[in-house]
Amino acid sequence: MAENISDAVSRQMDEYEERGSGDEVDAKPTREDRFSIFPKKKKKNVHEQQPESSSQYRIVTPTFRYLMDYKKVGKCIIINNKNFAEDTGMGIRNGTDKDAGDLQKCFRSIGFDVSIHNDLSCDDMERILGEVALENHSDAACFACILLSHGEEGLIYGTDRAMAIKNLTGLFRGDKCQSLVGKPKLFFIQACQGSEFDAGIQTDSGCSNRCLEIDANPRYKIPVEADFLYAYSTVPGYFSWRNPGKGSWFVQSLCSVLSEHGKELEILQILTMVNYRVARNYESQSEDPRFSEKKQVPCVVSMLTKELYF
Repeated sequence: MAENISDAVSRQMDEYEERGSGDEVDAKPTREDRFSIFPKKKKKNVHEQQPESSSQYRIVTPTFRYLMDYKKVGKCIIINNKNFAEDTGMGIRNGTDKDAGDLQKCFRSIGFDVSIHNDLSCDDMERILGEVALENHSDAACFACILLSHGEEGLIYGTDRAMAIKNLTGLFRGDKCQSLVGKPKLFFIQACQGSEFDAGIQTDSGCSNRCLEIDANPRYKIPVEADFLYAYSTVPGYFSWRNPGKGSWFVQSLCSVLSEHGKELEILQILTMVNYRVARNYESQSEDPRFSEKKQVPCVVSMLTKELYF
C-alpha cells in the first residue's frame, strides 16, 4: 500500500533535518503541529479532555506612551553658533539669534528648563553636553538638545572646525547616561547635510517666502541607542535654508507648530506637520539663479519606543 501523504511529508522533513543545512525557523514546530492543516479525527473516548479554560491566559497591553508625570519636563540645551574662525571658510549665520530666541520661548512654554550657549568650539560643545549627560536626570521626563550651526552630512560645526554629530548625541546613550535610560532624548539639528539643492517639482498650488542664505559652509535590557529622536532641518546631502531676518525655515516652522499644537499632538505628528509646512510654504528667492526657487524638506529619524506627548 502506498504511503499516505502525511507519512511522505514526515519522512522528507526528517531527512531535511538530518542533513542540517539551509535556513531554520526561530521556533521549530512540534511533530503534532506539523500536520495541523489536515483534519483530525475525533477520538471516541468517554473521558474526553475538556478544553483548557481561557481564564488562565492574560493578555497584557503595554503602555505605549512615555511617562511625563515627573517633577520636571527636562533640560533643553540650545547651542547657537553664529560666528566662525576664518580658516573654517564658514560665514556668519545671520538670523540664527532669532531662531535661538524663538526656540527658548517655545520650549520654555512646554515646560523645559532652557539654556542657550553661543559660539562654542567643538571641544566646548562636547564638554558642556558631557557635563549635562553626567547629571542626574532622575526627576526629569526627557531631554532635548538643539544644534544651530553650519554642517555637512553627519557633521556639525563648532566655531573652529567640524565634528561628528554622533560624538555629541552619543554622550546620552543608555550605557553613558543611565538616568535617561528609557526616556526620550530629542535632538533638533538646524544645519546643512550636504551641498545639493532641491529644485522641487511643480504641483497644483503652493506659496513662497523670501530667503537669501543657506546654512552651509531599568531591570530589563534595552538597546543603548533606543529612545532617541533626531529631527534634521534637511535630508542627507542637501542644503538647509535660513532667512537673515526671519530665521531658518525649519526652526520657524517647528516653533510655530509647537506653539499651536505642542500640548495636544504626539511628537511625530508635530514633526510631520513641520515637514509639511517647510515643504509647502517656503521657496528660496535670490538674484543669483543658482540659489533661486529651491525647496527643502526636513528629515526625522526616530528610535523612540513609545508615543511622546508633552
